[in-house]
Amino acid sequence: GNKSQDSGIAEMEELPVPHNIKISNITCDSFKISWDMNSKSKDRITHYFIDLNKKENKNSNKFKHKDVPTKLVAKAVPLPMTVRGHWFLSPRTEYTVAVQTASKQVDGDYVVSEWSEIIEFCTADYSKVHLTQLLEKAEVIAGRMLKLSVFYRNQHKEYFDYVREHHGNAMQPSVKDNSGSHGSPISGKLEGIFFSCNTEFNTGKPPQDSPYGRYRFEVAAEKLFNPNTNLYFGDFYCMYTAYHYVILVIAPVGSPGDEFCKQRLPQLNIKDNKFLTCDEEDGVMVYHHAQDVILEVIYTDPVDLSLGTVAEITGHQLMSLSTANAKKDPSCKTCNISVGR
Repeated sequence: GNKSQDSGIAEMEELPVPHNIKISNITCDSFKISWDMNSKSKDRITHYFIDLNKKENKNSNKFKHKDVPTKLVAKAVPLPMTVRGHWFLSPRTEYTVAVQTASKQVDGDYVVSEWSEIIEFCTADYSKVHLTQLLEKAEVIAGRMLKLSVFYRNQHKEYFDYVREHHGNAMQPSVKDNSGSHGSPISGKLEGIFFSCNTEFNTGKPPQDSPYGRYRFEVAAEKLFNPNTNLYFGDFYCMYTAYHYVILVIAPVGSPGDEFCKQRLPQLNIKDNKFLTCDEEDGVMVYHHAQDVILEVIYTDPVDLSLGTVAEITGHQLMSLSTANAKKDPSCKTCNISVGR
């Protein structure tokens, strides 16, 4: 061999390049990563470099922390290695990841391998554990309970005409939009019909204003919410405003909506919770709702218009209150939990 190769400054053997990368155990803010590498000079590896990037798309979460390094330097631990907390991983977000092996030198510099191939994965929705944390935060501000007697849904006249003509008089569930928490497991997945139940403090009746159209379907509360339905907590959020929204799901026991929620959402006791209750007093069903949050109730089955009444409201149409695809304020201390965004 050539003499210079035997002197101390010899080119070191190249470090093995990670290949066949596998991502597993994905949650809303962590994942496990492992890969294969050939055994040649494997014992020289002291560190792994992991390059993680949000897969940018036009609707990317604009609250990416610009100052967070995308490269993680990790000690060479046995694989699979868990990655969490080093980045503010967002739930339900696509990422790209690549890895290189590294050997720390005496002078503190690193010798590194080539980068592996880049692979993509998507983080998960909030789990029940995370939603329970949100639920606990919502309970703190729910306020005292006020009586209610009806659920109502505001829409344009065309909507109700369409329901009568094309759906045999029954309002149909539709897929929930992406408003609310970014990690919400119901966004884009749960099918239901939105109802409101908040009342005006002084009258005990629904407010006369609405952002969703001048026509209102009103139905007695017991028609939708009773001991044959289950109640679930779905979300807690605000949109850069002083008031907060809580999404609840009412699902007839055993219905497809009920099965969906049972696996993903914290279930509430219908007689005893901080948001919406249904209890029997002297043989009559009595209903209460939280005063200090705006409740958005999703009912998971079709609802026939004959169960209630449709009438025009006298108030204004307050578009500013619309929550369609509204983005949650990620900096609000009241309604954010410490995972993801």
